Amino acid sequence: MTDTLTAAKRSWNMSRIRAQDTAPERAVRSLLHRLGFRFRLHAKRLPGKPDIVLAKHRAVVLVHGCFWHRHPGCHYATTPGTRAEWWQAKFARNVQRDAEVRIALATADWRVLTVWECELRSPDVLAARLLQFLRAAPAYPAAPAALLEAAEAPAAYRTPSHS
Repeated sequence: MTDTLTAAKRSWNMSRIRAQDTAPERAVRSLLHRLGFRFRLHAKRLPGKPDIVLAKHRAVVLVHGCFWHRHPGCHYATTPGTRAEWWQAKFARNVQRDAEVRIALATADWRVLTVWECELRSPDVLAARLLQFLRAAPAYPAAPAALLEAAEAPAAYRTPSHS
């Protein structure tokens, strides 16, 4: 099947696809907040800038779209018919980068949970999965949270030190 949009219109559509603050990410954040968890977003000092960082639990939650990150066995992980080779190479790079980020986070002693976009269709099941993951994560002392807070707070918002 050929693309029904012009190249310019398709380019415009693709440029509107967000990398952060996506609807699935907001839904997972809302669910975590309702469950009573507090978190930081996109910690720049951690490998891959994870979507959700729960420093107290030394855990990160990666929210992946089934299409872009190739959820195995998911019917949303389709490959466009046009320029299929290009798309397959792009998807392979995404999957490779995801694996590298998971390894780097695990090497840095962070627990990693991937939440797939299609899992949001069953919020109760996802809530149980999140609770199980976060309850199994050890609660660490305040040091990691303090380090993240210092790393994330812009200089204008940091309280001046009175030394």
